[in-house]
Amino acid sequence: MALRFGLVGTGFWARITHAPALASTEGVQLAGVWGRDAVAAAALAADFGVTAYGDVDDMIEAVDAVAFSVPPDVQAAIALRAARAGRHLLLEKPIATSLAAAEALARAVRASGVASVVFFTARFQPLVRAWLAELAAVPGWVGGSGLWLGSAFQEGSPFDTPWRRDKGGLWDVGPHAVSLMWAALGPVVAVRAEAGLGDIVHLVLRHESGATSTVTVTIGAVPAAARTTCFVWGGAGRSAMPTEHAGSEVALRVALAELASNARSGAVDHPCDVMFGRDVVAVLAEAEHQIRTDLS
Repeated sequence: MALRFGLVGTGFWARITHAPALASTEGVQLAGVWGRDAVAAAALAADFGVTAYGDVDDMIEAVDAVAFSVPPDVQAAIALRAARAGRHLLLEKPIATSLAAAEALARAVRASGVASVVFFTARFQPLVRAWLAELAAVPGWVGGSGLWLGSAFQEGSPFDTPWRRDKGGLWDVGPHAVSLMWAALGPVVAVRAEAGLGDIVHLVLRHESGATSTVTVTIGAVPAAARTTCFVWGGAGRSAMPTEHAGSEVALRVALAELASNARSGAVDHPCDVMFGRDVVAVLAEAEHQIRTDLS
């Protein structure tokens, strides 16, 4: 029997990634849509032949799981209610923009015993997963570097949204960078942060293994400069993350299939579950705190 999902969100990412993936993943059924814009929710629901809900709690009650495509603070509050109602969760990164909210959500998920997956997009890309598996098989990686230059602030970008204007690249693309460095070099145990011009942030990460890595993030780059790179080095030489990826919908179908499998089996642990999402928020919150302290 298919796992029935309600989708929270009606924006660009919900329309191009979440709704299509939910409607095309085996063992998963898109059963309803709720959004803060009721007109947009009705239109998206009509496109996929599902119910548009006027009340998010009514939708939560009617489904088995909830997928989110809304700003992180909106997500954190609604996901908390969904977890307490016993619904499985497909979350966007970051799961919240404060450690307190992330911890509250993680506690609710654990207390309810529901399955959770956070959609760190690259972590569900087949070629990136193969690369990370290769790294895990070779010991001795001592360092790494990641560069995430996005252009969300360009006029006309569908990602030029209020929450990104407020939180910048640290919270938008920073979760991707930290997630990948964590997967490549092991858990992050300390971070040092330095702000550059605009929303540019430089991070130095110290990993439990003793390795160190650096990350530079922004979403204020011009399109000609936008790029993503990630590599590690050590005794075996240098290894770079593949730059060719399947589309975001393909990656989300992988995440949904793994969430559905855990939900059916009763498993709650996943490499990208809500507990990991909380750990990534802890790194970002500490970085933000350091930057604010330095600028005050």
